[in-house]
Amino acid sequence: MTSNRFYTFLHRQIPIIILLSLLPGLGYLFLGWLNHIFIPAFVWYLLVVIESAWGYRLYRTFDSDTMSENQRESWYRQLTWFFYIFMLLWVLIFLLYVRHDSQKLHYIAIFTEIGASVVAASLLASDRRLFKPSILILMIPLISYFLLIGASYAYVLSAFACTLTWVLLYTANSTNHLLMQADYQATHDMLTGMYNRHFFIDHLQKRMNSLRDNAGFTYLLLLDLDHFKNINDSLGHDIGDLLLQQMTLRLEQQLPKDTVAARLGGDEFIVVGGTFEDREICSQTAIQLSKRLISNLKEAYLIEQHHLYISASIGVSVVSRRCDNANCFIKEADIAMYEVKANGRNGVFLFNDEMSDRVEKNIEIESLLHFALPNHEITLHYQPQVDSTGKVIGAEVLARWNNHKIGSVPPDKFIDVAEQTGLIIELGNHILETAFQTLQEWCDAGIELQQFAINISMRQLTHHTFVEQVEALLRHYHSGKMCGKIVFEITESVLAEDISRVVAVMHRLKECGIRFSMDDFGTGYSSLNYLNRLPIDEIKIDRTFVGAIEQNEQNQAMVVTILKMAKIFKLRVVAEGVETAEQRDFLFSHGCNMFQGFYFSRSLPKEQFVAFYRNQHS
Repeated sequence: MTSNRFYTFLHRQIPIIILLSLLPGLGYLFLGWLNHIFIPAFVWYLLVVIESAWGYRLYRTFDSDTMSENQRESWYRQLTWFFYIFMLLWVLIFLLYVRHDSQKLHYIAIFTEIGASVVAASLLASDRRLFKPSILILMIPLISYFLLIGASYAYVLSAFACTLTWVLLYTANSTNHLLMQADYQATHDMLTGMYNRHFFIDHLQKRMNSLRDNAGFTYLLLLDLDHFKNINDSLGHDIGDLLLQQMTLRLEQQLPKDTVAARLGGDEFIVVGGTFEDREICSQTAIQLSKRLISNLKEAYLIEQHHLYISASIGVSVVSRRCDNANCFIKEADIAMYEVKANGRNGVFLFNDEMSDRVEKNIEIESLLHFALPNHEITLHYQPQVDSTGKVIGAEVLARWNNHKIGSVPPDKFIDVAEQTGLIIELGNHILETAFQTLQEWCDAGIELQQFAINISMRQLTHHTFVEQVEALLRHYHSGKMCGKIVFEITESVLAEDISRVVAVMHRLKECGIRFSMDDFGTGYSSLNYLNRLPIDEIKIDRTFVGAIEQNEQNQAMVVTILKMAKIFKLRVVAEGVETAEQRDFLFSHGCNMFQGFYFSRSLPKEQFVAFYRNQHS
């Protein structure tokens, strides 16, 4: 498959060929006037001008970004004839002037023919279909002319001309080989031999231009290997590279002929399919192919006596005329692929309208979230945590965002966006400082809380400045009354991080008096091994378990198991999402002595929390 570099290179040769024809052509016109052959020379030059005008039009109409595959091939065919006709025009002037040996014009004609051959070998070396015929078109008449002279010296000149022809062909062919090698390196992945990202995006853009003209559809598959990093970490990158090479062979064997595949980098691969007239058929074909690829790739790999197994997550996007940018559809496939990852990996997901609406909403949230802090739109609410008697003994800090354009945005929406964009660092810093300040004010005002819980994202926790920032806040708001009350709530997603690094950070913070609570316990990655390894002080039973207590005995058994596990590890337990007296009573009867939820109170603004606390204690 020809890359865009090839066409761009030929496109740049057009004005050079035109100039090297028009300017020397004036000299031939002048010589024709001096030697009484002006009319034939003028007709020849007029043909050169017409041909140059055609070449200029070809030069202007070339647009790599907007041309479809068919348009580009049509342009290339016209360009081929343009170069051939120009070579024939130089043969024509050679035949015209070589007959006038009495005026010594044959010397000029011979030199012109050789010069034109050198130009053809130099400028057209990128394309074998051009430089070989062009050199032969120019040199064969010259060789024939020497042979027709009939003298012995002419046979020597003919032999020299043949040698020169071979040299020009050899030189152009060598140059072509180097250009093709450089083009291959620029468009292919060196490890797998597949096309690379740069080439693929260029090809996809051409395919999209074709769909724009034909009103068709094609599909895009974004394939990511599951847990490939584990193989690199445990067996080394050499084994990982061999696995990628074997996996690539399997992938290419399963792909239809009308598809183009590339390696985007690492363990990510991308495939674009053929053209379909019907969107539904396109989607079904993509899903079927994806399932076949997953099944094939899961079969065992034997690499240096290692039996390796690996699965893949595939995101699918249907490419159509609705977007002009190739990266738009790659992004859609990427979003669909991460949907597979979020649902347990080893599957296929098709990007749909619902997901599109969600993405657009996230984009809007992201753009507005940048201004949320400067516009003072982020506020903190505090949800009471109570003991078995209903007495407020703690509070959880919860961020709230109210925007004048989109209204109130739930935390699970804007926190996720902040995590993905990196805004969580700035947002988390603001929440931390405001929370510390609030706790100090409450301590000074006589509001006695046993704990003050602040949610900390994993991106925050593992940020290189986080510990220093917490230490600075503790120094600034240092108070004996605050000591040991601050609890950082982390989720089980921490276990997907570099666990050794996370544990080290947690130990540093515990030295500062910070306690840790495992939020949403039981919904993610938890295992007894990690529970024992992490320096946590508390677990929070997720609201989904609490809400299901009254449904059946199996759900009750799950909650009881969590409570017993906490007792074994000597951890405090907070049950969140308590909404009924029955739930509270069941939890209390099985050893839970700290609760939060709508049964006691919703999250409250700062002043309302103070009023709720004082009213209760009065």
